[in-house]
Amino acid sequence: MTIKENLHKELSVGQLAERSGVAVTALHFYESKGLIKSNRNQGNQRRYPREVLRRVALIKVAQRLGIPLAEIGQALKSLPDHRAPTAADWKQLSAQWSNDLNERITQLTLLRDKLNGCIGCGCLSMEACPLRNYGDVLGEQGAGAQLLAPGTADQQWHD
Repeated sequence: MTIKENLHKELSVGQLAERSGVAVTALHFYESKGLIKSNRNQGNQRRYPREVLRRVALIKVAQRLGIPLAEIGQALKSLPDHRAPTAADWKQLSAQWSNDLNERITQLTLLRDKLNGCIGCGCLSMEACPLRNYGDVLGEQGAGAQLLAPGTADQQWHD
C-alpha cells in the first residue's frame, strides 16, 4: 500500500478508539446521536473516514467546556461531512459558544462568592438563602414542595 493510499484508508472502530482515546462504546453513542458517521464495508463492519478523528477531538474539547451534546450536534451539522473541521470552523464554533461560557463563568463566580456567606450563616433559609432560593422565586410559585415540581427554580443551578 502506498503512502497516499494509507492516508485515505478508513479506520475501524477499534482504530478510531485507539487513535482518539475514546471508548468504542462512546464512539457508537456519538454515531447514534448523529455526531459522527461511518460507512459499512462488504462485511457490514463500520469504517470511519480519517476526518472523523478531528470531529471526535472537537466533541471531546466541547464536552470539557461543558457544552451539551445536543449543542455540539447542532454545531457539527453546520460543518461539511466530507472533510475534517478546520481552524476556521473551530473559530466559528468557539465564537458561538463563547457567550454561553462567559455567562456560566459569571454564574459560577456569583455562586462561589455567595457560598462564603452561607458557610458562616448555615441557615439555608427557605425564604432568603441566595443559594437555595435566590430572590425567593420558590415563594412566587405558590405553597408546597416547589423544588420537587419539574421545571422549577431548582433548574437554574442545573441548566
